[in-house]
Amino acid sequence: MDPVPQTSPQDAPPALRRTPVQQRSAERLARILDACAGLLDETGYEQLSTRAVAVRAGVPIGSVYRFFGNKRAMVAALAHRNLDRYAERIAARFERTPLLDAHSAIDGVLDEFIAMKRSVPGFALVDFGVPGPEEGGGGVAEDPNGLVAERICGLLATHLGRTADETLRRKVLVGVETADTLVRLAFRAAPEGDPALIDETRLLLHAYLAPSLAA
Repeated sequence: MDPVPQTSPQDAPPALRRTPVQQRSAERLARILDACAGLLDETGYEQLSTRAVAVRAGVPIGSVYRFFGNKRAMVAALAHRNLDRYAERIAARFERTPLLDAHSAIDGVLDEFIAMKRSVPGFALVDFGVPGPEEGGGGVAEDPNGLVAERICGLLATHLGRTADETLRRKVLVGVETADTLVRLAFRAAPEGDPALIDETRLLLHAYLAPSLAA
């Protein structure tokens, strides 16, 4: 089976100015991101400010700017952490599943996404990408679903004994884009996600992805 490169959870997000080396610095960064996530739920992205995050985290404002140039970079780092944690949850679930097949693998990917939507602070607004376009319109366009698809494809290939070829990568990307749209619809319809819409999403993913994963 071809090796699938995966980003380590310890890799620093591109938006991070300085990678924490000491444990105290890493803990401070975690508090800043936790505060950012909590405030996103309360104020939304537009009203979020680095000063409010510093106050909530109990750190000097300079500590925030030591890691991030602006609030967009801070939220991008939170999205990066969300993706790491999502991948960790999927991998742990796969490890706990004695007879992992295509359908149970798809269920795991979808269920962990929905569970994070329901329980992780800030995730409802910022899951794996910063809301809205970058100010000024410059730079490389962000593709959070592309990053998510790459991580999921690697996990599926590893745990199902598949090769992460171009066909599988394309199928997983289409599945991620589809699930993202339908899950957003489900959570617009009901605070905890409309069960009927979630069931429809599951059926669609089973029908589309399972044949490729079982091949």
